Amino acid sequence: MCRQLNISHAAYYKWLHRPIPEQESENIKPAELIKEYDERFGHILGYRRMTSWINHFNHTGYSKNRVYRIMKKPGIHSVIRKKKKKYIYAKPDEPAENILQRDFYASAPNQKWVTDVTEFKVPGEKKKLYLSAVLDLYDRYPVAYVVSSGNDNRLVFKTFDKAIVEYPDARPIFHSDRGFQYTGRLFKKKLEKQEMKQSMSRVGHCIDNGPTEGFWGIVKTEMYQMYDITDETSLRYAIKDYLRFYSEVRPQDRYHCKTPLEVRQEALTSDRPTEYPIPENKRISKYKEKWCA
Repeated sequence: MCRQLNISHAAYYKWLHRPIPEQESENIKPAELIKEYDERFGHILGYRRMTSWINHFNHTGYSKNRVYRIMKKPGIHSVIRKKKKKYIYAKPDEPAENILQRDFYASAPNQKWVTDVTEFKVPGEKKKLYLSAVLDLYDRYPVAYVVSSGNDNRLVFKTFDKAIVEYPDARPIFHSDRGFQYTGRLFKKKLEKQEMKQSMSRVGHCIDNGPTEGFWGIVKTEMYQMYDITDETSLRYAIKDYLRFYSEVRPQDRYHCKTPLEVRQEALTSDRPTEYPIPENKRISKYKEKWCA
């Protein structure tokens, strides 16, 4: 090794037995925690969430810049999401107006629900599983979800019915894209019976349902890293167990390192739910200042 690096043996052994600098010794503990968390959670943590989780679970106060520098040396980083495929949009039967208008903030549970369906390929088979879920925009908690081998009305109706059984008195704005299940007359009648206002994304504007799209991205990025998925059975288990992990174990910065379930339970048992404003995205603000003036 010394010969390849053009270093003398004496210099190597002098470095090996040198006194460790104070700054380097202080980085040993966070470096060990970073390696442990990276392996435990399947490489899903970037430096921001790595900092939050380490500080939350170990009662420390490491800065994001410090964690970033330590992660950069061994090349530890979060998994990168793949680009989504482009889809052809079909003409809906009975579309609704976009009442939500990208206002994804809610001050209490059951004010705004968003929903969508996503697909998962079964490894080694020409088969897919479909996941339908309803998210509450207050705490990003999955109010209800259903996994099925078919993407049809039954899947969406069953998901909606599960949400109503859980919260029969809920009257939220119900937002979706313009999928055929949501534009049909039967689904519209179900919403009217429950006295819910229907809202839909505009054609070609997937950001109108941004929270759900972001949720799918999180699920697919992290779940495939955390579970060994080889067939339909293991895929079904991974989906179910990851949604449990997301709801009950995975803390989020916006909620002061609380899980969606913790935020929801606190809000439902309080007369004045805690408000969690959505952090301002500086990049988007700069873009609007430049191009939307």
